[in-house]
Amino acid sequence: MDMLKIGALGISGILMSLLVREWKPQFSVFISMATCIVIFFCAVKRIEAMAEVFSGLTQYIAVQESYLKILLKIVGISYIADFAASICKDAGYSAIAGQIEISGKISVMAISTPIVLALLNTISEYL
Repeated sequence: MDMLKIGALGISGILMSLLVREWKPQFSVFISMATCIVIFFCAVKRIEAMAEVFSGLTQYIAVQESYLKILLKIVGISYIADFAASICKDAGYSAIAGQIEISGKISVMAISTPIVLALLNTISEYL
């Protein structure tokens, strides 16, 4: 049901943006950004629910909680970078969007380093 609301919100935002574009093109971008922000906050609620599920997972499997926190940070960085890059592309600033995407990828690599090192240590123990 929530996805239907989000889809309807997105389509209505696009239609309003297209209607306003004829009279005031500069406001069209603002309507698009506002629609994206509202949809983003709807998605954040679901991410909070996922975080609670991941916290409960540590009781059932032998995974360090720090690894799950890193995983959630990676998901958050990915969403935020994609969101910001999409808004920049929509506004016509594709160069800035590209830099945001690259920064997001570098951030994910930097944050995931402890998991990669733990994986390499585990592999070296078995060899």
